[in-house]
Amino acid sequence: MPRGMSETSLPVVRTVAELRAVVAGWKAAGERVALIPTMGALHSGHLSLIAQGRTLADRTVASIFVNPTQFAPHEDFEAYPRGEAEDAAKLADAGCDLLFAPNAREMYPDGFATTVNVAKGVSEPLEGVSRPHFFGGVATVVAKLLIQCGPDVAIFGEKDYQQLLVIRRMARDLDLPVEIVGGPTSREADGLALSSRNAYLTQEERAAARALPAAMRYAVEALRDGTPVIDVEGAVLASLTSAGFAKIDYVEVRDGATLERLGPGAATPGARVFVAARMGRTRLIDNWAV
Repeated sequence: MPRGMSETSLPVVRTVAELRAVVAGWKAAGERVALIPTMGALHSGHLSLIAQGRTLADRTVASIFVNPTQFAPHEDFEAYPRGEAEDAAKLADAGCDLLFAPNAREMYPDGFATTVNVAKGVSEPLEGVSRPHFFGGVATVVAKLLIQCGPDVAIFGEKDYQQLLVIRRMARDLDLPVEIVGGPTSREADGLALSSRNAYLTQEERAAARALPAAMRYAVEALRDGTPVIDVEGAVLASLTSAGFAKIDYVEVRDGATLERLGPGAATPGARVFVAARMGRTRLIDNWAV
């Protein structure tokens, strides 16, 4: 067993060298490898990506790294929920083969000076406006993880749909030999998208937050019925404001492939509704296909 592996049912490696040694052994045996990058605080949505990976590959690797470069100074890096032992147990139960859990020094050693930036296109709207630091941090850390692991396929949840498109663009532009696959959004019974940050919601806030999926359902149905985009966006904005969302960064209908803004009239095929809104101190994002 390589140095750094834990003696648990799920092998854990913490260095790039150890990760590459394990993956190289699998590939020498002709096995296909899937990578599922995460920041931990795992829920059933993450575990569904592990299950998806097991259908696409012979071996699955999950990474857990709370990436400091995608957080702005005022954001929740220090408060972000962490619990590696619990996460490792969940991954083992889900049939994951390996956990890569590096520390910040392993990922960003002294003198680190390189960043990856998807400078235009799908990175520009929505989160690109609300969190302009975000995608540079995401693209850099995901590029590193893909290069470190060398998987055949990497899986990212569609809950972060814009992130998925940015990573696909980055992998394509850099000729990375990996297939980028999206996994369906996992939801609570009332439709709220699963997110590690949902743990921040108080009981009262969680009850109020059900207005978000309700508004998204309305938006999809209205757009399918031909209601003009501008009217639907306005109605969703009003609904969320009425439900107690304190700050709404965006409610926008965009093309699902290019993220280009749709005109005020009827939605075109392939459209998606995107929303980012804050309930209390918790920022919730979601997107629904029309």
